[in-house]
Amino acid sequence: MSTLSDIAHAQGILSDADVEWLHRLAGDGQLLADLASADIVIWIQTADDSFIAVTHSRPSGAATLFYRDIVGEKVRPQWRTQVQAAFETGEIVDSSSPDWFEETPTRVRAVPIIRNEEEHVVLGVLTRHTNLGEARMPSRQQISFDECANDLFRMISSGEFPDLSAPTAPRRGAPRASDGLIRLDVDGISTFASPNALSAFNRMGFDDELEGESLAEVTTQILPPSHQVDESLPVVVTGRAPWRTDVEARGVTVSLRAIPLKDHGVRLGAIVLCRDVSELRHQEQELITKDATIREIHHRVKNNLQTVASLLRIQARRTRSDDAREALTQAMRRVESIAVVHDTLASGLSQTVDFDEVFDRVLKLVAEVAAAPNTRARTEIEGRFGALPSEYATPLALALTEVVTNAVEHGLAGQEGVVRITAARTSEQLRVTVTDTGHGLTEGKVGQGLGTQIVRTLIQGELSGTIEWTGAEGQGTQVTIEIPLRWIAM
Repeated sequence: MSTLSDIAHAQGILSDADVEWLHRLAGDGQLLADLASADIVIWIQTADDSFIAVTHSRPSGAATLFYRDIVGEKVRPQWRTQVQAAFETGEIVDSSSPDWFEETPTRVRAVPIIRNEEEHVVLGVLTRHTNLGEARMPSRQQISFDECANDLFRMISSGEFPDLSAPTAPRRGAPRASDGLIRLDVDGISTFASPNALSAFNRMGFDDELEGESLAEVTTQILPPSHQVDESLPVVVTGRAPWRTDVEARGVTVSLRAIPLKDHGVRLGAIVLCRDVSELRHQEQELITKDATIREIHHRVKNNLQTVASLLRIQARRTRSDDAREALTQAMRRVESIAVVHDTLASGLSQTVDFDEVFDRVLKLVAEVAAAPNTRARTEIEGRFGALPSEYATPLALALTEVVTNAVEHGLAGQEGVVRITAARTSEQLRVTVTDTGHGLTEGKVGQGLGTQIVRTLIQGELSGTIEWTGAEGQGTQVTIEIPLRWIAM
């Protein structure tokens, strides 16, 4: 399905600012659909002077007219005249008689979308499609919701909604009309409160009716004396600014969102949406605590590994056997390469790491080898590894440490040369080649030392990949590693 931006840019008529305005309006499409109990469609003009649907929102508490999404479709002939009139006049146009859509009686309202109130720039048209086949005696809540919807439609047609001064808060946990709605007058007095809104405030300790009460005073009553008040709370509960905030009392957290209602700049009151998000906030707190615990574990593991590496370094310096010193030094590098991964994991919120950053730090561990007498090695990196989960990053870091160290220590021993590491990644696999300009493989065969065994075990056993050594004596060596990535959920 095409997105709003894709369709708008394909037509080439609207500017980036216009598209951003439509995105803001589309973000409240569900709110408008729920308040109006109708399907909401946004149309923009096409290059051939027709109209194409860019968004479609269905009502949560009423029957939808469109069982298939109509985004990307041209406007139907029965709506064309009405939509065209709203677009050209900049005025709201209601259908004069019930319209029929697939044997269902409907009522259509076309609302021009204005971005600049002073210049009266019409970006497109919003249509409300009400299913009259489901009509029944409206409740007081439905009447109040419909009045709120009409107020917002009027603001859309005058360029006062959406409000670009409103912060873009996360959609997760955002209050919806069905969660609870309070209508305020210009003085902040509640003129209507839905049952769900009343229940939310009852759970926070307010036992009376909300209607006829100042929402600001009610909120002040239920807040604990020692509670630290969010600075945005006063303007939200009075409906003076289009912001969001949370109110917490008696272990209950209610999220509030204010939508000021205006008429050509004159404030008329506000809609305040409220939602009990206690369980959601509890889950978020648990995740934060869990993330902090995991990061602390990685930090301690890193410290312990660095301690082990330090002990190995001390032992290597004190031993008199060259073979033992070399074995301890290699063990120290292996431990430090694993510590690098845990250090990176300790500084982030997810269990994935930027492996390019990890590998840059791993290469520094090879510097000691490159500094050996008569050896002048230079490393070059091409391509990007990208982000990898920890279960891939740790064995790959250790394996590449072994391969690069071997290329410098043995391939370039006693000479000057280059070790080039090339990473090529697709959605299916990661391919890494390590090429040196050194001595090459003696008799064209791969050694059977501990380092080679470790690399094979890590690549083939833990990463289900393949590794291949190629090269001839005097012509350098190339190591090719291929790791399947199709099972990684990134």
